[in-house]
Amino acid sequence: MKKILWAVSILGLLIFITGCGKKSDTTDDANKLKVVASYSIIADMAKQVGGDKVDVTSIVTRGTDPHSYEPTPQDTLSVEKADIVLSNGLNLETGKGWYQKLIENSRKEDVSYVVSKGVEPKFLTTKGEEGQEDPHAWLSLVNGQLYVENIAKYLGEIDPDNQTFYQENAKTYNQKLQKLYETGKEKFAQVPEKQRVLVTSEGAFKYFAEAFDCQAAFIWEINTDTQGTPEQIQRVASIIKEQQVPALFVETSVSPKTMEAVSRETKTPIVSQVFTDSLAKEGEEGDTYYDMMAWNIDHISKGLLGK
Repeated sequence: MKKILWAVSILGLLIFITGCGKKSDTTDDANKLKVVASYSIIADMAKQVGGDKVDVTSIVTRGTDPHSYEPTPQDTLSVEKADIVLSNGLNLETGKGWYQKLIENSRKEDVSYVVSKGVEPKFLTTKGEEGQEDPHAWLSLVNGQLYVENIAKYLGEIDPDNQTFYQENAKTYNQKLQKLYETGKEKFAQVPEKQRVLVTSEGAFKYFAEAFDCQAAFIWEINTDTQGTPEQIQRVASIIKEQQVPALFVETSVSPKTMEAVSRETKTPIVSQVFTDSLAKEGEEGDTYYDMMAWNIDHISKGLLGK
């Protein structure tokens, strides 16, 4: 009888210990700051800054264009549960007004932050759109570092107990981004100036081109435009022929068909895909902000050199 009672006691103790362990794991997850980002690039930056203190969700999934996204009921639920919501601003999430509607419907205006604050914006040049901000500021690594600083500041405001942790992570991460920027400057300095003409489908590379002393050319200016009209194709084809552009690039988040038509028209090869509005799928090259920028720097500089 004593042996039975002893065995039951031991079993009860094991169940109690196991139960306590599970409860602790759940509590740890529950204590993480719930961060929702408008698209994958900001989500990755938030993960780099927040580390194990945050649980990050991206509204726009990888490989999807954030300009004219259609939110799902799950997106509304995620935003409703969020402690903080991060967006790019600068005319990115304004297509069809989807982002603002999502924030208003979820009643999260008071914890919604724009991470591009402080960026010196570039503007669209297409007739009828002059004066609208070009949203693709993150394609400059200098601006990317500003995004990171802003994210650390906003996380610290919502979660002051971990403010120092966020600031230290941001500092370490930005040192890494700065080194990549310096490497990029060295690589593009090897490309003859007359060959530094970067042709893409969308006009998303103004900030990138300025950072590395290139000229940006494109078929259409922003993904909410009419895309790939005969006039747009002829205009960019003329630039390619006149400036003897050595290589073309197509973004991972758009169809390559129009650029393929330009390639046939000009007999200029498409040498690589590049990243603009989205990271690669997890586990593939370009699945973090650092890796996507390293990919762009490497493949564009080599392509313009004819390698």
